[in-house]
Amino acid sequence: MNDAQKNAAGRKVTEVAVGVLVQPDGRYLLAQRPAGKPYEGYWEFPGGKLEAGESVEAALARELHEELGIDVEASHLWHTLEHDYPHAYVRLFFCKVTQWSGEPHGREGQAFVWQTLPADVEPLLPATIPVLEWLAAEKA
Repeated sequence: MNDAQKNAAGRKVTEVAVGVLVQPDGRYLLAQRPAGKPYEGYWEFPGGKLEAGESVEAALARELHEELGIDVEASHLWHTLEHDYPHAYVRLFFCKVTQWSGEPHGREGQAFVWQTLPADVEPLLPATIPVLEWLAAEKA
């Protein structure tokens, strides 16, 4: 898969690996989008675009190392979601990350917070909301 693929409406599909870091006590990590990016200031799960020929797992490991300074030790593809934003049509590969080494810290200047359900930060990026619903359903 690559960015050259298009959806049914003819829009380019951007593929993104997203890390849902979950601690043993159920807290999860949200990051704030930095200034200058679409939806700046919105909260989301950290991740980034797949590069040409890159697997979801490799992209996830690279992005979380670049953004948070952690090394992923255990993760699995959890859910896939497509979302049509005004600036991009994205295919999001949400990976639940249950083990990592290093203490997450914002290496790109972004803020981040550990949260419990329900999230108490806002605004939330629209594609973040279904993930919180999935987490809540698992706890039910």
